[in-house]
Amino acid sequence: MIHSESAPCRPLRTEFLSVDFAIVGGGLAGTCAAIAAAREGLRVAMVQDRPVLGGNSSSEVRLWVLGATCHMGSNNRWAREGGVIEEILVENTFRNPEGNPLIFDTVLLEKVFEEKNITLLLNTPVFECGKDPADPDRIVSVRGFCSQNSTLYSVEAPLFMDASGDGVLGFLSGAAFRMGAEPGEEFDEAFAPTGEFGALLGHSLYFYSKDVGHPVRFTAPSFALPHIEDKIPRYQEFDTTTHGCRLWWIEWGGRLDTIHESERIKWELWRIVYGVWDYIKNSGKFPDAENLTLEWVGHIPGKRESRRFEGPYILSQSDVVRRPLHEDAVAFGGWSIDLHPADGVFAKIAGSHHLHSKGPYQIPFRCYYSRNIKNLFLGGRIISATHVAFGSTRVMGTGAHGGQAVGAAAALCRKWGCLPADLSADPAKIRELQQRLLRAGQHFWGHAPADPGDLAQTARATASSTFQLSGLPADGDLWDADNFPLAQLLPLPAGRVPKITLTLALERDEEITFALRGTSRNDHHTPDVLLAEQTLRLPAGEAVEAVLDFGVTLDEARTVFLCLPKHPGLAVRCSRGLVTGIMAVANRRNEETSAVGGEDFLTYSPRRRPLDQNFALRIEPPLDLFGAASAINGIDRPTHQPNAWLADPADPAPRLTLAWSSPQTLRRIDLAFDTDFDHSLESALLENPERTMPFCVKRYRILDADGKTLHECAENHHSHNVVRLPDPVTTAALHIELLEMQRPGVPPALFGVHCYTED
Repeated sequence: MIHSESAPCRPLRTEFLSVDFAIVGGGLAGTCAAIAAAREGLRVAMVQDRPVLGGNSSSEVRLWVLGATCHMGSNNRWAREGGVIEEILVENTFRNPEGNPLIFDTVLLEKVFEEKNITLLLNTPVFECGKDPADPDRIVSVRGFCSQNSTLYSVEAPLFMDASGDGVLGFLSGAAFRMGAEPGEEFDEAFAPTGEFGALLGHSLYFYSKDVGHPVRFTAPSFALPHIEDKIPRYQEFDTTTHGCRLWWIEWGGRLDTIHESERIKWELWRIVYGVWDYIKNSGKFPDAENLTLEWVGHIPGKRESRRFEGPYILSQSDVVRRPLHEDAVAFGGWSIDLHPADGVFAKIAGSHHLHSKGPYQIPFRCYYSRNIKNLFLGGRIISATHVAFGSTRVMGTGAHGGQAVGAAAALCRKWGCLPADLSADPAKIRELQQRLLRAGQHFWGHAPADPGDLAQTARATASSTFQLSGLPADGDLWDADNFPLAQLLPLPAGRVPKITLTLALERDEEITFALRGTSRNDHHTPDVLLAEQTLRLPAGEAVEAVLDFGVTLDEARTVFLCLPKHPGLAVRCSRGLVTGIMAVANRRNEETSAVGGEDFLTYSPRRRPLDQNFALRIEPPLDLFGAASAINGIDRPTHQPNAWLADPADPAPRLTLAWSSPQTLRRIDLAFDTDFDHSLESALLENPERTMPFCVKRYRILDADGKTLHECAENHHSHNVVRLPDPVTTAALHIELLEMQRPGVPPALFGVHCYTED
């Protein structure tokens, strides 16, 4: 029994923590930063104001995770973010292909729980920032209060990260920030919004419905918005099947203070949602809604925009669209510049306006720390960017990717006893940061610094067999070109383009003009260069062979697109054969996401999901692109080339061998497999057709020069496998045996082998 006398002003219980790295915010950026830093050995405290992790991707908001590769239509191929966020999304797809946000919560919580270096404080908003009395530009502590256990937490650290969404720590510390849209002339941004469009993006609130099998009545609450037909211009788009974040356009609040008026915005969104449901249930226009009930309505809105903090470099429209290379690139983006009218659901114009780049763009390290608070890193939507560039960087996949870069940077700052600006000023330190990120499964488009510590790159690679792409069998569907052009994406080596034969179906005798397109740069997949055209007179029939010989010689290895025109009565026979680094695509316009095109923008997106077919074709001479040396070139995904060793599918025991001229001592071996980086793996709502990616190796074994097994994996579905040997092994060779694929018949593929003397 606890008995207490009356006493004046008792202090709250207080716990003090001292760590290497303190993170405020537990969205995907903060979560990935915490995991990355903890894996590098840092003691991390993550202070999160919500009861779960994930921010807008959590079950509290239920927005899907999107990034550079997405279902919304872009030219970005194999651009899914790597590293920790890729690990999370692949695992979520394996456990949760239905896209249940509650299961996604558990995946995130488990990833953090398994890192013993992380102290996680949930339900703990930060409200105070302590500064160094001798150096007012340096943070020394933060304080937060957990209402669930009535405890104050005081966290001290030499390094801090603000990943809180609204930038509460940055604001309290006095970090320079911006809010709202810059005038177009400040950064020469033609896409900068006008005052009529509005300077801020609003919040969104979602709902889920459920068929319970019997009639359900709904009585609208008194605060529900009445007569939505008169108030919401897009009201005709509401139906009984669309729910969750497909209703992203139920948005409002862009003309208010999106920080201090968030509760007002939430109430208006509640009014809208319940008014919409009243319309669906009670207007009489939806008889199929009789058995539907509201299963869930968000309690907090998904917030898009508030503060953005200034780093030494401010990313702008030019960085996104022109895609310059940055020596200090540590992450990439690829979502379109996606700006919404401030009036949201009440706007009379489209709910989103897009400017696409031709491919992923680099984000420099200088965008990830404050320009005036010395030990403050930035993560998520608050990184250093203009309002226009923020329209792209704000999505969660991009934020998570940058969060991992911050976690790795914090580890190096502790290693060298330096601050973020010191790391940024030293090219050798930046290269070390980039190499650490690459070792953790990251990727930078257009930037692949050599890793001098990777012993695999000094080995000679040979293989038991190598796949030669001579063709793909005509065992698939017939895809018609009635509504949009189709194309087969192929990587080709330098030299003469081979002769390619397609199998077509035509309703009548026709002249068909085929095009061979390429790309203006090797680090994107926009087919913006016409290399050649060829017109053939073809007869009607169900299996007409079209032999294409464009007579083109390529001066370097590159991606090409073999294009069929939009043409009534024309179809191409497809193949169920899957090969790493090639795919069929379609020139389709997504009206929701292509309101504004980028310079020379051509939308060639995957033909369908699951991506289970290519064009049936014959190639003469066969393409020799998949040699053993590709597994040690340091690039672990397709770019303009497959960058993978592929074994012949008929090889009964596919084996890659790395041999050195003298024995090497190894402690860690990393393997990189193909989990289809073109599949965006949305975390919520959209069901994924596969739990595991068909290109991925399921079982493998690693042996030393004497045939001794060093490691064997019986069940793999991840891209990045890190094998830490219990004791150092000295050997003159390694053998990697690929024992089973996730889908039989797919050529066994291995992107990379990396070997290190130290963990």
